Amino acid sequence: MLKDGKILIGKNNESEIWLDPAMANRHGMIAGATGTGKTVSLKVLAESFSDAGVPVFLADIKGDLGSLAQEGVDEEHVTARVASMNLAADGYAYRKYPVSFWDVYGEKGMPLRTTVSEMGPLLLSRVLGINELQTDILTVVFKIADDHGMLLIDTKDLKAMLNYADEHSREFAAEYGNIAPASIAAITRAVVSLESQGADLFFGEPALNITDMLQTENGQGMISILDCRRLILNPDMYSTFLLWMLSELYEMLPEVGDCPKPKMVFFFDEAHMLFDHASKDLLMRIEQTVKLIRSKGVGIFFVTQNPGDIPDGIMSQLGNKIQHALHAYSPNELRQVKAAADTYRSNPAFDTAEAIQNLATGEAIISTLDTNGVPGMVERCFILPPQSLNGACDDNLRDSLIKGSLLYARYATAVDRDSAYEFLQRMGLEAEAAARREAEEKEAAKAQEIADREAAKAQAAAEREAARQQAAAEREAARQQAAEEREAAREAQRKRTEVGRVAKTVTGTVGRQIGKTIGKTVGGTFGQTIGGNLGAQLGRSILGTLFKS
Repeated sequence: MLKDGKILIGKNNESEIWLDPAMANRHGMIAGATGTGKTVSLKVLAESFSDAGVPVFLADIKGDLGSLAQEGVDEEHVTARVASMNLAADGYAYRKYPVSFWDVYGEKGMPLRTTVSEMGPLLLSRVLGINELQTDILTVVFKIADDHGMLLIDTKDLKAMLNYADEHSREFAAEYGNIAPASIAAITRAVVSLESQGADLFFGEPALNITDMLQTENGQGMISILDCRRLILNPDMYSTFLLWMLSELYEMLPEVGDCPKPKMVFFFDEAHMLFDHASKDLLMRIEQTVKLIRSKGVGIFFVTQNPGDIPDGIMSQLGNKIQHALHAYSPNELRQVKAAADTYRSNPAFDTAEAIQNLATGEAIISTLDTNGVPGMVERCFILPPQSLNGACDDNLRDSLIKGSLLYARYATAVDRDSAYEFLQRMGLEAEAAARREAEEKEAAKAQEIADREAAKAQAAAEREAARQQAAAEREAARQQAAEEREAAREAQRKRTEVGRVAKTVTGTVGRQIGKTIGKTVGGTFGQTIGGNLGAQLGRSILGTLFKS
């Protein structure tokens, strides 16, 4: 609860334990074994930050944080704690808080999505569980997509891009290096496997706009609760998604340095999942984000069972610590308890390591930063009870709050806009159409060539036939002309023969008559008649000469 502008976390017989909101962006930790009270501490801090007007993000793994939306009720252990701490005098009262529910799968909250491009190859490789070489190949595929202006929004975009890179690997080799088909196949199989876990719902649009979580309502910070009961079944996807959110906050928020209160407080439950199997590069990125995000006014509280789960580089950044009980049943666990105790500024009133093992449920040792940023002496105390309801949220209330949210209309319906998949599909269709047109043109050209050859053959045959017919006609004409000439010659010969015969007859007859006449005339002249034959011969000679003329 908020008191005098500070967050009251717990009390003991001598003092009250506070957290200064101005120191909240120095990050913190809530640790302890299962059932020791971590969830209560988380709710108390979330409520207090909300009362201070600070937006809060919570990852709800067990489904019991949604009850922040409901007002608390009298319960025996709650009323006993309120009375023993005299919290009524501090203004403690049951109340509810403004809550927005989110769910990657859209089942217990508004759908929460991001795009493949926003996730990036490094974080995505962690989700996919691929090796270092395959991560490098995935980075190359992202670069090719960027260089060619293709958006990677959902998993079908990513698969299409992987296939495109594989098919054109020889073309890309000179600029991007060798793209091994085996690596592409392994990444594709990992993407398909991730789709079976709901990645097709997780990657898409409309993508989450982080500013929608940085809201207040009636002066209280909005508490955004991500239901992770299904998401936690895929630990890598769970941790990577939360890390992506931190990265988005870091990139989106401006530098503010130290401020009176955080711009947002982020609770990372089951934090050990973030660091399990993380590569060296990823650990460096996490550490860098934790170090730098404080300058953006964001406070991160890691919630985990054992503080040893948090790497030293991260632990050194956590100035505010709430440690619930740890149980040591083995030498290794005892060493872990002592290691946890050594991170606190000791209190001479008790042995820190021993206290950690003997803490009751709801009890914790706490160390926070003072106004100068100096770690305070560790204190042992009981945590305040939440002012909201203990337990799970009523399903009907949850549903009404989800659908009644102003953000529901924005995020409820997925949008599949034009991206790499559609671009490559069009490219493939265009290539197919071009290939089909080329094939059709080749076929048409071949058919035209065949037709031209056939036409040439037909024309040649026609010309040969025409020439043959022409030659035949000419031969026939020549034959006919020859025949006509022969006929004419025969006719001429016949006429000559006929004329000769007639002439001969006429000549003979006339000649005889002429001969007689001449004979008589000549004979009379000479006193004697010339013979008939002689006269006839003479007459024929004369007539022959005349006919020849």
